[in-house]
Amino acid sequence: MTMDQLELKRAISGDEAALRRLWTQHSPHIDAVVRRLCGDPDLAADVSQEVWMQIFRALPSYRGDSQFGTWAHRIAVNRTLNALRKVRRVAGIETDIEDDTASVEMDSDRTFLAETIEQAITQLSPGARAVFVLHDVEGYTHGEIGEELGITAGGSKSQLFKARAKLRKLLAHLVDDNSSVATVAGKVNVAPI
Repeated sequence: MTMDQLELKRAISGDEAALRRLWTQHSPHIDAVVRRLCGDPDLAADVSQEVWMQIFRALPSYRGDSQFGTWAHRIAVNRTLNALRKVRRVAGIETDIEDDTASVEMDSDRTFLAETIEQAITQLSPGARAVFVLHDVEGYTHGEIGEELGITAGGSKSQLFKARAKLRKLLAHLVDDNSSVATVAGKVNVAPI
């Protein structure tokens, strides 16, 4: 039995220290997923709390068929999407693209770049943001996204196209026309925060 398996066994049995260590190890990724899907920091904080309560409540049902992080990630995505459905009815929201652009002072700091990308993602409509995060950040297929959001795979592709188009506009000021920086026109790669 590995150390991680032993830790999980202790957490399942209710050991608070083991639960805290699980949370410490996995919360950065889980909370980042929730934040990206929600877009609103206050809503994300509330949903994240609900996600962790659900993870800990469901812990006795964890069978070990997949890694704990994968299992917890799935709960986080499902719980967040359910919360968003309640708040905004994500599946029925239009994704009209506005013609506005973001104006941000230029800075070479990597943290600034990550924050700018996160900010741009929050400016997407909830439906487009959910599809973008699930597809381009989390790696879901359009079929999986359609199943999760209650839309067709074609609807997912359309939402992704619109999300990428808006992000290109919002982030265009970050790309120097004369540089050979990886194009923002295709995919916007966002590192976990």
